[in-house]
Amino acid sequence: MEILWFLIVMAMLAAIIGPYVLRRRGGGVGIRQVAPGSPDAADPETYGFLRQEEQDIRLPGPDQDLLDVLDVVQRTQDWRAASQLLAGTPKDGEVRWQRVQAFAGAASLELQQKPGAGGAWLRTWRSESPKDAGGAQVHAEFLVQQAWRTSAVGADDFRIILEEARTVCEEATLLAPGDPVPYIVELAVARGLGYPHERFDQIWAKVIDRAPQHMGAHLSALRYWCEAWHGSREEADHFATTAAARAPQGSLLAGLPLFAVYEHIPDLVMVQNFHQSAVVSKAVDGALYAVHSARPGDPMLAHVRHLLILFLVRSERWAEAMNQLVMVDGHVGALPWTLSEDPAAEYTVYRNLAVAGYEANGGSPATLAR
Repeated sequence: MEILWFLIVMAMLAAIIGPYVLRRRGGGVGIRQVAPGSPDAADPETYGFLRQEEQDIRLPGPDQDLLDVLDVVQRTQDWRAASQLLAGTPKDGEVRWQRVQAFAGAASLELQQKPGAGGAWLRTWRSESPKDAGGAQVHAEFLVQQAWRTSAVGADDFRIILEEARTVCEEATLLAPGDPVPYIVELAVARGLGYPHERFDQIWAKVIDRAPQHMGAHLSALRYWCEAWHGSREEADHFATTAAARAPQGSLLAGLPLFAVYEHIPDLVMVQNFHQSAVVSKAVDGALYAVHSARPGDPMLAHVRHLLILFLVRSERWAEAMNQLVMVDGHVGALPWTLSEDPAAEYTVYRNLAVAGYEANGGSPATLAR
């Protein structure tokens, strides 16, 4: 009987304490959100942050020239402004790759919203100017995004679309032999079609021959080497740490190991205090070093900052998370938020947690360095 009463008491305690424990375990975050308007609710707007509905989900950071051109292209359905912008964008930099992705994503989203009609400007671009290298690159990336957006990985239509993307990549390399972008697009094709390691290495060699420090290319290649695709946790870690070790001063490649950790969180997150572990702390510190030493205006800075926010919040490093938030708020088109059906909502949850944790530990708008 005493054992029975003991079990009953323990069950009652579990019912009372359990929800609190689960809230703390959720995502490794130790701050519980409260309803807006509650006396205990922190107000992100007091820090100058934008409301959830004002967050731009198209880009990780500002690129006003791109947004202006996108507006013209989508409003007029005339591709020429996009062609001119890409023609004036250096071929070996991160900005060109990001703009190719943005144009392709815009056309893909238009087609999804208006099947059979959306994205007509891209089809016209290719038909009226088939020798335009920028148009070929956008077309190849568009096909890659379509494969993942509309098909199941490994399905026949998925493979057919990616095989067409590979053909367009080959056309694009002939139109601009020194441009790394077609080969970067093919890295995603290689992942989807399951290129053997030797063939992938051949594509990768062409990328680094043209742009050895290209962060976007390294992020794409990293996914191929992850356990979920065609490598392992060890191979992905080796790829990331090797690139970080070889990176010159000021390169954001020093933050690549954090992306390798992120890619394998589903396998590791059950480890107790995972986000305070030495593995995560080392990767986070490397990424912080990368953003602090990077040149101002590096177009990949926002990508690293966004991922840092997730890890810093989960590690309860509130002040450091706030320091990153003030640099990116307003644009949330980056990992990890873009994997959510509602990137702005996902980002806002983490931002609110950071604000609450920061204030719970004595922080305020006045103490936040900008």
